[in-house]
Amino acid sequence: METAEQKKYERMTGEPVERLIRQLAVPTMIAMLVTAAYNIADTYFVGTIGTEATAGVGLILPVMSIIQAIGFFFGQGSGNFISRALGARNMENASKMAATGAVCAAFFGLVLTACGFAFNNGLLYILGAREGMVDAKTVGYARDYLMFILIGAPFMSLSCVLNNQLRFQGNAVFAMIGLVSGAVLNCGLDPLFIFGFHMEVRGAAMATMISQIISCSILYIGTLRSDNLKIKLKNFTPKLFFFKNICVGGLPSLFRQGLTSLSTLCLNTAAGAAVAVSLAEESIAAFSIVGKIMMLVYSALIGFGQGFQPVCGFNYGAGKYDRVWKGWKYCSKVSAAFLLILSAIGYIFAGDLVAIFRDDVDVIAFGTVAMRMQCIVFALNSVTTITNMMYQNMGRVVGATVLAASRQGILFIPIVLILPRLFEQPIWGVYLAQPLADVFAFVLAIPFAVKVYREFKAVSFKKS
Repeated sequence: METAEQKKYERMTGEPVERLIRQLAVPTMIAMLVTAAYNIADTYFVGTIGTEATAGVGLILPVMSIIQAIGFFFGQGSGNFISRALGARNMENASKMAATGAVCAAFFGLVLTACGFAFNNGLLYILGAREGMVDAKTVGYARDYLMFILIGAPFMSLSCVLNNQLRFQGNAVFAMIGLVSGAVLNCGLDPLFIFGFHMEVRGAAMATMISQIISCSILYIGTLRSDNLKIKLKNFTPKLFFFKNICVGGLPSLFRQGLTSLSTLCLNTAAGAAVAVSLAEESIAAFSIVGKIMMLVYSALIGFGQGFQPVCGFNYGAGKYDRVWKGWKYCSKVSAAFLLILSAIGYIFAGDLVAIFRDDVDVIAFGTVAMRMQCIVFALNSVTTITNMMYQNMGRVVGATVLAASRQGILFIPIVLILPRLFEQPIWGVYLAQPLADVFAFVLAIPFAVKVYREFKAVSFKKS
């Protein structure tokens, strides 16, 4: 009689790749889109308070990115190892890695909470606050939001780990249930706390904290399902072998999320400095809104790619390289077509979309141009992202890290800091920073994809 593990192995390495990716991608796309939609809803509700509130919450996005960086580092690191271990039928190491990744994420989340409260006073100005914002309550709103986000940090980081581990085991449905439940709850709590309890920005932050705690609990319950790896403290194995493999699979995500935090900080600084002080809040609010809208589209790409990740990990671990490459081709083509359609819609209705979140003439003007510039080249992210995922799932840490850090890190940061200085109107340098980074990241990804293709082709030739 076949065990649950054997059935899972046969499914992941035997079913047609395209169908398998679609099956796994549907729940991950739903989860990512609902989560991104929650971020959009959060931005909408905060926007009803005022432009200062939107700008204040925008200042805290780097902190959110750091929390996610911790979670994705341990989640992607442990998850990638788990998928390869299951592909090689090594259940013992997979179980140990599951516990090690979860415990480490919770611990470092607590460390971040302690550090955040200890150094709270100067943190907001480091994050991009300007003196002209103080009277407009922007800094006060940012401080209110930050307090609750720091309290929820351990649960946020642990949720990322549990979600990724479930996905990499091929159980995308349970991962989706955990994320979607938290996002839906957050959308319900936002208006209750903001308007019902008159808590304003503090209410939005409290809603996020509570929903993350509940989402984490649901994801943990999902790990108790019979064919999932159980998170047991006795399996926590703080050995160099496991930490090394977490780094191999997790460093790309750490760099990507960490540099996203830094790039958001740089963007806030550049956006505020590129206009008159009286328009700083409007500029930061506009780019924050556009970032949330584009993240909704990008989340669909990430969700589709996450359907490819367990397929890639299982089959690479099993030595079935032809299935890995077939999955890369399928995901790159489908996601490129999808992004082209959504980018066209975004370009046409850019102003209307920004206006949904803040009815401010200046915010709409800044946001419309910024969004249209990004939509022109956004479809190029399909190849960049899927190639990055392939390298990460194969355990190729250098290539995966370079690709992960390129779009919003090693390319974007110098561009957004230097380009505004080259324009008579500096704001145009800020508008063009992300589109240029997307183009350069795409060009960088091509030789990485070609390298893998040649390697797989050579291995197939030797086998034949």
